[in-house]
Amino acid sequence: MTVTDPTATATTTGNPPPDVIRSGYAELIVTDLAASRWFYVDLLGLIVTAEDDDAIYLRAFEEYLHHSLVLRRGDMPALGRLAYRVRGQDQVDAAERYFRGIGVDTRRVPAGATRGIGEAVRITDPLGFPVEFFYDAEHTERFTQRYDLHHGNAITRLDHFNVMVPDVKAAHRYYTGLGFGVSETIIDDEDNVYAAWLYRKQTVHDVALTGGDGPRLHHIAFATAERHQILHTCDVLGALHKEHHIERGPGRHGVSNAFYLYLRDPDGHRIEIYTTDYYTGDPDNPTVEWSVDDDRRRSFWGHAVVPSWYTDGSRVHDLDGRVVPLSAPAVREAERTGVIVGADGFAIATEGDQKIPFKLGEQV
Repeated sequence: MTVTDPTATATTTGNPPPDVIRSGYAELIVTDLAASRWFYVDLLGLIVTAEDDDAIYLRAFEEYLHHSLVLRRGDMPALGRLAYRVRGQDQVDAAERYFRGIGVDTRRVPAGATRGIGEAVRITDPLGFPVEFFYDAEHTERFTQRYDLHHGNAITRLDHFNVMVPDVKAAHRYYTGLGFGVSETIIDDEDNVYAAWLYRKQTVHDVALTGGDGPRLHHIAFATAERHQILHTCDVLGALHKEHHIERGPGRHGVSNAFYLYLRDPDGHRIEIYTTDYYTGDPDNPTVEWSVDDDRRRSFWGHAVVPSWYTDGSRVHDLDGRVVPLSAPAVREAERTGVIVGADGFAIATEGDQKIPFKLGEQV
């Protein structure tokens, strides 16, 4: 997939990008609402703001907007939409001008097109993802101090999205053109970019860019206040004999320094539970550059990563609900023995000159 640099087009059209505040919400297409409700409400403890026969609207304990996650019934699992909140309703107008100016599919949607969300703009971004920009949203009760309702693994807020793209460097240009800062990257000595973490709020990221067949959603991440809340989720899954929902972790990332746990929901969508990253709010916040050869980037403790974490992702719908075709990276194999590029680049074992193939679920 070739992505043009939208910053050059924006300069010629004179339309500045919208002022994005943060990642706002995601919509996942799920095949069984009851099973999904068990996972997100009974297990993870998200709060139900509203629900009907076709959708469930969820938020975390510190959130006061109507929702940060929508589960919508469908025939096959997919990403329905990512959404960013902008600084004011005038910035919804700015988003419409900007994206029309760079020639992407742009649609104005009325208030209530998504329950609880005001008038918004939806686009198919240059990377192939369905994205909404909104400001107005219905307010609801913030449960920060409703400790009587908190589970032992209480989730505080939506933190970030991670998307899989064939050309990370081009996607990096697109997001920096939107005004996103860059906290960390994974690179090699030939200026190849394997992954990047970009932010608008004052944390490590609102979106991460991961190499691979795309467009696909790698994961949605929710934050907790403390590590023990993540460990409690693992204990609950073990007690219920549902430990198969744990894909990776718990552990600590090198990139972002975050303590993490990756789960797969009943439809296979990947959810990260995440805590203890760092502040990025100063204007001269430095970008941390990790070598693709430094295995600590994935796990600061040196743990192996299951191949599914690199290979699996959720397919993506376009603005009309159709599955978006995939494009593959132009280069899959690095110029070094035994290294195959996937996500942030990963090494697999070799026998002489023979690369050992891996199967889903096996340890690298």
